[in-house]
Amino acid sequence: MARINTNIPSVIAQQNLVNSNKDLESALERLSTGLRINRGKDDPAGLIITERLRSDISGAQQAISNAERASSVIATTEAAMAEVSDLLLSIKELIVGSANTGANSVEERAANQLQIDSAIDSITRISNTATFGGLTLLNGSLDYTLSGINPSAIDRAQVTNASFIGQTQVGVEIDVIASAQVGSLFFNGGSGSPAGEILSSVELEIAGPRGVQVVTFPSGTALDTVANAINNLTATTGVQAALINGNVNSGLSFSSEGYGSAEFVSVKRLNTPNNPADDAFILYKFDDAYALPDVSAGFPWSDPQLTTATRDAGRNVAALVNGTLATGRGLEVSLNTTQLGLNLTLDAAFATDPTTAASSFNVTGSGAQFQVGPEVSALQQVNVGIPSVAASRLGGTVVNGALEFLSSLKTGGKNDIANMVDRSDFTGAQGVLDKSIDQVAVTRGRLGAFERNVLDPNVRSLQSSVENLSASNSQIRDADFAYETSQLTRAQVLSSAGTSVLQLANQQAQQVLQLLG
Repeated sequence: MARINTNIPSVIAQQNLVNSNKDLESALERLSTGLRINRGKDDPAGLIITERLRSDISGAQQAISNAERASSVIATTEAAMAEVSDLLLSIKELIVGSANTGANSVEERAANQLQIDSAIDSITRISNTATFGGLTLLNGSLDYTLSGINPSAIDRAQVTNASFIGQTQVGVEIDVIASAQVGSLFFNGGSGSPAGEILSSVELEIAGPRGVQVVTFPSGTALDTVANAINNLTATTGVQAALINGNVNSGLSFSSEGYGSAEFVSVKRLNTPNNPADDAFILYKFDDAYALPDVSAGFPWSDPQLTTATRDAGRNVAALVNGTLATGRGLEVSLNTTQLGLNLTLDAAFATDPTTAASSFNVTGSGAQFQVGPEVSALQQVNVGIPSVAASRLGGTVVNGALEFLSSLKTGGKNDIANMVDRSDFTGAQGVLDKSIDQVAVTRGRLGAFERNVLDPNVRSLQSSVENLSASNSQIRDADFAYETSQLTRAQVLSSAGTSVLQLANQQAQQVLQLLG
């Protein structure tokens, strides 16, 4: 058969030539871009998964950058706090030196006070000026914001971490379930005759957290005189004495200055009474598991929980924070969970009365928030509170019944508890300063732990993820040059052959002319 209107061999040759040219274009595109998938039609399913992988890689790379930036912030913060630590240590040297009043003149102590004032001002200046990229680091702007704190229940609150997943604020409830106690011993001086005085001479060893002293009282010494003598030694023993109910005939109490298991009181009689059978100097304590009673209506000397003793230790407060048992230390409670971390100093009246209603407050600000994961979600964010190190915030120690801060060590500060010129008792200043040093050290340690145990492992984990995700993406998306080169060669050969075949197919129709002869 010979037809000229439709040249079927030519059509077939054209179609195959078009296909060969498409394969040639595809091979050239893949070799020029290095990608097997350049558009959706190349591999629809492969395009979907690789785009997701690319999204994961992009997020992980930015998370690595975020974590490295966070490490820089922490390093800058800690460097500033290291300077604060050095200043606090220099203040301690000056206080200890000024306490040597027998060898330092008034002028020398005044010079020391000027240095202390300058150091405290420098600490506050560092707090106000330590910055990173426009962020002020140590003025409290990166700390958590608290609202609704009842000052009659909580003297000081520091939140170290809080989770805001699914909520705009975190509620905190503190419920005291076991009271904080001081170490306490009781002397029933009112039972003798005459009442309110020591019946026979005694030599007492008074021991407490600060040290040991020995005092002697002759027979007939009134109990208020005994109390005054003990209180004159409180600075060296840590033990104080008071009349029960303020009545000399009600007896005498010996107690530690502070609350907690680290505090204790020990009162031992060293001399032997002339007539042991008539000795009435017997001390009592309440069992450790028993809360101290209300003695306003009279001391319960007949209480079965009252036993003879010469030593008694205090007890830490036990409290529930949002239903979780917190760690107690004296009047302080601390909690450290993934949901909430805090340190609280409870008011003595609140911490010693488990029947008082629970106290609550809210954490409304999220502190310093770091995005450490590849996805923006609460589970991949970490919140860390960086407290202020201003002199008005450091310390927070009870001195003479008042909460004192580092700023009180300056000339003209609150109660002027550390005026180096005319003060002779530096124990209050020492307590405030030691607390300040501990707070800065703990904050530095907490930030260091965050950098070492959260940021650094997070970076290593993300780097591993980027490596594996990139390998997976490359396996699916990237072109195999060996394969594509062979496909290019095949397409080139087919294209050249197709062109030649098309030429032959077009020439075949001319054979019809021979029939027309």
